[in-house]
Order: sequence, then C-alpha cells, then structure tokens
Amino acid sequence: MDSEIMDGKTVDGKVVDSKIIVDKVTMNKYYSAQCLAYMGDAVFELYVRKMLLSDGNRPVNVLNKQARQYVSAAAQAAMYHHIEPLLTQEEQAVMKRGRNLHSYSKAKSANTLAYRHATGLEVLFGYLFVNERHERLAEVFEFCVSIAD
Repeated sequence: MDSEIMDGKTVDGKVVDSKIIVDKVTMNKYYSAQCLAYMGDAVFELYVRKMLLSDGNRPVNVLNKQARQYVSAAAQAAMYHHIEPLLTQEEQAVMKRGRNLHSYSKAKSANTLAYRHATGLEVLFGYLFVNERHERLAEVFEFCVSIAD
C-alpha cells in the first residue's frame, strides 16, 4: 500500500494538514499521528507480551518486569535510533512525523527527547498495523528487540 504524508493538499474536498497520513491508493483512510501512536503503543505491547509468553508460563509480575525493558520510553528511543537506517524512506517519514508530534502528556520516566523518539516508534507500529503490513511489522519488531537483548 503506497502512502504519503499530506501537507496542505486537498483530498476529498478537505484540506489535509501535516498531522494526517493518507493512503494514496484508496485516498479514504485518514489517521492522525496521535491515533497511530495510540494504536502503535498497543501493538508494540502485544508483540512484547507474545514474545515473553513464548518462553512459557511465569508469574505475571515477572512478565511485567521483563516487559518494561522493552516498553519504556528510554528503551523505545534506543530502538528508534537502532532501526532508523533499516527503514524505507516512507517508514522513516512516518516515524519522524511521530517524533515531531506535539504531545499533551508529559514523559513520566524519561526525558522529553526520549519520549518523543518513543512516540515516533509507536507511530510507525501503528502505521504498519493499520495498513496491514504484518510481515514488515514483525521484521521491524525483531530489529527492535535485538537491541534490547
């Protein structure tokens, strides 16, 4: 699926701002970077949980502790830098859009820059998921966790 970030262009009679990512093929899917981050956060967490459970049963508190090494803003910021050169130009643009997103929440356990990079990674995961690029999503996840291991 071919997509682009639209900025000030008209789609279906509406001016699209720079926060919207539009599918160029169907021209009918609009997702704000905030919505993609929302989805990407859940998708990334699900992938982490699936990976951790693949090693077998453990107490939930142990699983949660192990998950934090992957889902923290600091860890995701490191992943952002690790995978950036491995991404397509389109994926890099999506991740950058997420990184530059103005957030209404504050980072709780990381500095603002790390939080912004983590948001960029989440936007990428959301983008790949909603565009049903599941194989690519799995590849990117493997790249991400290879740095955390």
